Amino acid sequence: MPQELSRRLLLVSLFALALPVLGGEVAIIDPAKVDADFAVQGEYTGEIAKDGAKAKVGVQVIALGGGKFHAVFHNGGLPGDGWDKSKKDECDGATADGVTTFTAPNWVAKIKDGTMTIAAPAAPAGQEMGQIKRVVRQSPTLGLKPPDGAVVLFDGTSLDEWQKGARMSDDKLLMEGANSVKKFGSGTLHIEFCIGYMPYARGQGRGNSGVYSQSRYECQVLDSFGLAGKNNELGGIYEIADPLLNMCFPPLSWQTYDIEFAAPQFDGTKKVKNARMTVKLNGVVVQQDTEVPRTTRASPIGQEGPTPGPLHLQNHGNPVRYRNIWFLEKK
Repeated sequence: MPQELSRRLLLVSLFALALPVLGGEVAIIDPAKVDADFAVQGEYTGEIAKDGAKAKVGVQVIALGGGKFHAVFHNGGLPGDGWDKSKKDECDGATADGVTTFTAPNWVAKIKDGTMTIAAPAAPAGQEMGQIKRVVRQSPTLGLKPPDGAVVLFDGTSLDEWQKGARMSDDKLLMEGANSVKKFGSGTLHIEFCIGYMPYARGQGRGNSGVYSQSRYECQVLDSFGLAGKNNELGGIYEIADPLLNMCFPPLSWQTYDIEFAAPQFDGTKKVKNARMTVKLNGVVVQQDTEVPRTTRASPIGQEGPTPGPLHLQNHGNPVRYRNIWFLEKK
């Protein structure tokens, strides 16, 4: 075998061995290109028999890549739909022969064809606590029309309201990494976003972007579906305030932020009042009149001031799409 051909075959073999690692870097923004795990991950809810009565439960199933999953069990229902905020049960699971199985101290769950069957760990075969179904929730503010007087920043028709460098996808969505032409002070922002599907990624590398009011104050964008709900996750004001509730939907869902922003007040160059935000994520208040005492990390402006600033949609190297963006200034 010629030496050059041998070298090429070796490189091909090494590349093939590296595919699982490289696969961890793949981000999918097109729902038509997802893997088999995508149909398993998501939210499940319904009633099961518990303590001699029927009880509503909610389970969030997170895809971790390669047929592996993490499940989060909520008493009372899903976050924002009945969860009683009691301690969550969590465990890992995997798919084998078309069935995804999770085994926790208090329950065993099996998923097949969009139905999760739950049983007690020691229950005889066939003796179930109940079955719950996979559901797809939608934000009640999805498609919210701009009120009279609002500035429409993006409706899928052009990039006229965005500075040079903004990009529109082939399906007429605004891509991550964009700055509005207009500058804003206090007011209400509505924005819809879709986070890419990145099952192998973890932490801040999983669907990261950010919505910066005035290019100074970030409401985090991240695939934090099923996580604890921290300030560096969806619904958080980055490094400043945790969300009141983790209302993140699964990746590739269209989600909404409705942000009431009160700009800081200045006496000349001296700040006399901090900025404040009330934030709804998917229609649920996750920040209630939260004080924001400083700019957040990676602010393009970098410092507070009395002047307005553009809306900034961060490019963190992950695919996120935006649509139906408008801002109603406070008079």
